[in-house]
Amino acid sequence: MTVVLLASDPLPGGPEDDVALGPRLLRDGPGGGREFLRIHSPAPTAAFSRRDTLRPGYPAAAEAVRRLGCTPVVRPQGGSLAVYHRGSVVIDHVYRTPDASRDPVERFRRFAALHASVLTGLGVDARIGAVAGEYCPGEYSVNIGGTRKVVGSAQRVTRDGWLFSSIVQVTGADALRGPLVVAYRQLGYDFDPDTVGTVQDDAPGVTVEAVTAALLAAYGVTPPRRAGPARQADSTVSG
Repeated sequence: MTVVLLASDPLPGGPEDDVALGPRLLRDGPGGGREFLRIHSPAPTAAFSRRDTLRPGYPAAAEAVRRLGCTPVVRPQGGSLAVYHRGSVVIDHVYRTPDASRDPVERFRRFAALHASVLTGLGVDARIGAVAGEYCPGEYSVNIGGTRKVVGSAQRVTRDGWLFSSIVQVTGADALRGPLVVAYRQLGYDFDPDTVGTVQDDAPGVTVEAVTAALLAAYGVTPPRRAGPARQADSTVSG
């Protein structure tokens, strides 16, 4: 399995480039690559779904999160609004295959189990399943002790393959709640702010760097040496 790991430095275009990168890799497969992985901690971002943009309150929601310091973007995956920042770890996993539409639910199961296992290994009481009132609700969210969501995932499937994106919230729950509260109110979605959690709620000593390293190990990737800007890619081989 060849994995192209992009450096974790911010992309030149910020959050807009972050959400555009996955679809671009899925569509073009630069260098003839089949599989691509990017694990990074982005600038404060409010990632709306296309479904969110159809809600009457979307313009007000986008303006509200911008005032709170989050760049509003529209992500290509499904679901509903998710907020992330430097205290989050975002995983964008692209696999180019003509059989992408076959059992997409299996990917949710598989990666939920992988992410829960990573967090359990870091001392977190990680469980799979939605918490009532969580943001971007999903059957395969990962939560802490059945009370607070810490990992959410969404995917996009095209004729070229699949893009599976996940967000692990490591630190800064209060910084996440503010934008989520105002945006979900404007969008008209049910949302309970108390369901927003981070890894550090349960394992205070765990850092973004520790989560990133554990995820890379779980995906079977050896981090390449830093080679300049994020737009330059390094290839590693794992299997």
